[in-house]
Amino acid sequence: MSEKKNHNNRPDRREQTQVMTRRRLKRPPLYRVIFHNDDYTTRDFVIMALMRYFHKSHAAATTLMMQVHTQGKGIAGIYPHDIAHTKRSQVESLAREHEMPLRLSVEAEDGGREEDE
Repeated sequence: MSEKKNHNNRPDRREQTQVMTRRRLKRPPLYRVIFHNDDYTTRDFVIMALMRYFHKSHAAATTLMMQVHTQGKGIAGIYPHDIAHTKRSQVESLAREHEMPLRLSVEAEDGGREEDE
């Protein structure tokens, strides 16, 4: 059986163009976890919580603790909804175990941006 040759001496092939489409994925909305200042929670406890639950270095945790102390609040991190609420619950539970009134809040960061897959 002989192959039909085109003018470029290649086997005859049917040209097929496949259109590839990219799906646009929407990133999950992100939420800020915010520490709030109070007059009873110790500075050492706040530093320990930031290091333990937010993986801050001692220096970064100390800087953020001072921001909370002087400005009234500070952002510990930005996470998807479930992670943000879990971290808040973990820190507040530990604070209650140590009889400290530390309060954290979670607030929306953005509306979710699209990105290519």
